Amino acid sequence: MSSNARHTAGFWKRTPACTPSIVDAAFSFSDALDEEHVFGREQRTAGSVQQTKIKVDEVMSATQQQSQSPSLLEPTPSNRVSLDKPPVQQTQAQQSSMSASNVGNQSESKFQSVLLASNTDIEQLRKLSWKGIPSECRAEAWRLLMGYVPINSSRRAATLQRKRKEYGDWRAQTFAKGEEALDRTLWHQIRIDVPRTTPGSTVFQEPRMQRSLERVLYCWAARHPASGYVQGINDLVTPFYHVFLKEHMKPGQSFEDVADLSLDSVEADSFWCLTKLLDGIQDNYTHAQPGIQRQIVKMRELVARIDGKLAAHLDAENVEFIQFAFRWINCLLMREVSLENTVRMWDTYLAEDQGFAKFHIYVCAALLLKWSADLRAMDFQQIMIFLQRPPTLSWSTKEIEILLSEAYMYKCLYDDSPSHYSGGRPQA
Repeated sequence: MSSNARHTAGFWKRTPACTPSIVDAAFSFSDALDEEHVFGREQRTAGSVQQTKIKVDEVMSATQQQSQSPSLLEPTPSNRVSLDKPPVQQTQAQQSSMSASNVGNQSESKFQSVLLASNTDIEQLRKLSWKGIPSECRAEAWRLLMGYVPINSSRRAATLQRKRKEYGDWRAQTFAKGEEALDRTLWHQIRIDVPRTTPGSTVFQEPRMQRSLERVLYCWAARHPASGYVQGINDLVTPFYHVFLKEHMKPGQSFEDVADLSLDSVEADSFWCLTKLLDGIQDNYTHAQPGIQRQIVKMRELVARIDGKLAAHLDAENVEFIQFAFRWINCLLMREVSLENTVRMWDTYLAEDQGFAKFHIYVCAALLLKWSADLRAMDFQQIMIFLQRPPTLSWSTKEIEILLSEAYMYKCLYDDSPSHYSGGRPQA
């Protein structure tokens, strides 16, 4: 077995489950994936790929059926509690709830043991993070996974203080002479985009929050003149605000109660993490955005290899991937899924090697392939309307985790395949 196959097989076994009823059922397919990946990689034909896809679909179907199976909390004939009988099933339901709570507590405990170590094991943190990070641990885990703070726990507080002061000094210098001294074109564009950022969130519509977003985006653009600010970057900073703000808010506390000093810390942490994120995908936002152009080509070729019939239909209907995939890549699907689900996806992206630059393409491909049968029955106009507003904003966390699982399966099958991204024509 190749080293890559061993890594793939071992990954699923050593990554603890956060949602065993959905994700782990899909992960049980890893051995079949490894066999296909190792022995069929060089001689994979259209038929074998289709068989593998059928296996994937069967696993996904099984996980969905499992997630839809009657719960002890649902009043089915087999578990309905009778008034004249002891509430046996009710007790079992309580035990089930307590068991789920224990799983969550165990997961948080594992994260805490890694985060509180004198030197954080980043590889172990990545393994834990792939299936989601408990909200209580997410801010610290993200700062570590982004490389914003050192793995040595004794140095973190001093590093945070220094980096927050550095950003504060830079911000004060940038805005020292008022708005009239700023780049008018850049400032105008940012002030147009910020109110459109996460319109469904009341917090991001607060004037104080919007002023903070404007400062972060302007300071970032001023420090990166080669790329500068483009639409979409305003979306990418919001998950950081969402995560770091929770660190400074007590349960039930409103945004108005957050002190200015706490918001300054959130703003600084978000600035530095946005900088780290964009450093890894910088050519997505330079002139003509060549990074996005390349990723769109890769996505098209990947879809053609996995589902030749869908690729052929899109080609026949003159559907260009850039017409829908540009936004998927530019905004990292943030306008297609809720902010909470975006945060969950980023847990996995941060755990993946080149999660934002590479794994995201497999997620986009998996998203498109979900509706293959429906899309093949549509004409150009119907396809474009559907893909520009896919029915994903109301998705649950379980549906997002299934999507991530499917993307990982495609990555296992095609990431280092010799003909992957070769530009081959779709198969009929």
